[in-house]
Parts: sequence; structure tokens; C-alpha cells
Amino acid sequence: MLEDGVVEGFTFGKITDFEAELCQEGDAFVVAPDNSRAGLVWEVADKVSVTEISRFDPGRWGVWGVSFPHPMNSRENVRRNLELILPTLKEKWNEWREKFKGA
Repeated sequence: MLEDGVVEGFTFGKITDFEAELCQEGDAFVVAPDNSRAGLVWEVADKVSVTEISRFDPGRWGVWGVSFPHPMNSRENVRRNLELILPTLKEKWNEWREKFKGA
């Protein structure tokens, strides 16, 4: 998890090490304020999008294909990209909480 990759209590966690080598796509995860997780399959692209790869289950709130415009070459860009996809991810997290956690 990237301690400086936090937006509104959601933390970006990297699987693909984009800091070691510049990548245009990779795998990651996001941790919500309640410590639940969702998987991310990301790519750098012109438009922002969030699409379902795998639906919720009791252990995680899905796996999402996401695209964002900023190259993953700095922690600042990680935050900027997370900010762009976060509104949709928060909706998915809230749906998962209602279904599995009674929130």
C-alpha cells in the first residue's frame, strides 16, 4: 500500500511495480476506510473508465478494470488517478457494504 497514495481514506496498493519500470498497464488494489479491498486492473488511457471484471463476494468488493490519463510515474499521479476513479469506486464499495455488511 502506498501511504502517500490516499484519497478520502481510500489507499492505492500496487502489485505491478510501476516505480521500478514505466508501465502503461498493471495490477493493483484499493483499500477502503474499513480495510476492505477491491482489485484493480489498470491502464493509462485518454479517458477515465471503470468496468466490472469480477462482481462482489463477501471477501472483497470486486475487481475493476480502470483507465486513467496520468502516467504512473509518480506518487502524485497515483493520487490524481485515484481521485478520478474514486467516485465510481466509492459507489461500488457502498453497494458491497449494503449487500454484505448491512451498512
